[in-house]
Amino acid sequence: MKIAIPVETDEAEPRVAATPDTVKRLIGLGADIVIQQGAGLTSGIRDNEYAEAGAKLASAATDAVADADIVLKVRRPTAEELATYKKGALVIAIMDPYGNDAALKAMAEAGVTAFAMELMPRITRAQVMDVLSSQANLAGYRAVIDGAAEYGRALPMMMTAAGTVPAAKVFVMGAGVAGLQAIATARRLGAVVTATDVRPAAKEQVESLGAKFVAVQDEEFKQAETAGGYAKEMSKEYQAKQAELVASHIAKQDIVVTTALIPGRPAPKLVSKEMVESMKQGSVVVDLAVERGGNCELAKPGEVVVHNGVKIVGHNNVPGRLAATASSLYAKNLFAFVETLVDKNSKSVAVKWDDELVKATCLTKDGAVVHPSFAPKHAAE
Repeated sequence: MKIAIPVETDEAEPRVAATPDTVKRLIGLGADIVIQQGAGLTSGIRDNEYAEAGAKLASAATDAVADADIVLKVRRPTAEELATYKKGALVIAIMDPYGNDAALKAMAEAGVTAFAMELMPRITRAQVMDVLSSQANLAGYRAVIDGAAEYGRALPMMMTAAGTVPAAKVFVMGAGVAGLQAIATARRLGAVVTATDVRPAAKEQVESLGAKFVAVQDEEFKQAETAGGYAKEMSKEYQAKQAELVASHIAKQDIVVTTALIPGRPAPKLVSKEMVESMKQGSVVVDLAVERGGNCELAKPGEVVVHNGVKIVGHNNVPGRLAATASSLYAKNLFAFVETLVDKNSKSVAVKWDDELVKATCLTKDGAVVHPSFAPKHAAE
């Protein structure tokens, strides 16, 4: 059983799919590990560290993936990469399947069995494989650090002989994994923190971290959560009431962090141009949803926009801004999943196709797109 870890071809992706620790653990499953030279450099991992852990090094990606039974990646493989994989290889990565039908079709036509880590079900046994949570946690932390760096003042209250510096006001929109970590980080840095979310369960979580909860708490709000724990899209009437409340609150804030995402849908617009214009000179908006269209109307992917004296931060791949930590967590997520795909006695790939984890994450198999959320589109072609 050969497992390959190639260099990520996207220059904007500094993360890597394996660490020396997970290499040792994968070898313990009976695998031969081949890593392309330089794969871990942007995450602070040298080739010799992989070699010392027991991995073999390959100078080129084609050598690394040749005849590999499993290919571990961070990003979905390109068509050029797919051409070098053997048919039937398991390819496990963050696949970004929504709206990328052509890419899914290409993986199917290449004959690989593709698994999307971000589709992992949120059940107890899969918590250790939850890449959305492991990466969002880091994104929430980094969002506050980035916001503080762009904000021209201190966050905590400081009492000095020259006078008292008031604490900064930080408002977090969306109290999922990223939002809760943003709240905790801002609190640790001494800010006065408020937060909002459409899910009723978020109120207690926000308050447990020492922040104040801000939301229109009507009957619709009480029903605003899916069985899977995700936020539902709210009615236009509720959105209008919530927007009015938020607009009056945002005008008083120093840093706003937006984290709201709906799986498979564009990010909801929460911060309008008018709201930004109501904020004080020198305030900051950090939009963690910018790659999905943004929660802030003025956010632009990969840019820090300045509008009316307010900075709107739209960094791409925020977990990648903490590449070493993000890679460490992601590699552990991958190992935990790979472990379920291997027979410990024969030390070979043995996918249990009726396993709920496999059913939830498998995108392509035997030349076809098989995931129920995406297969119907291709069946009609």
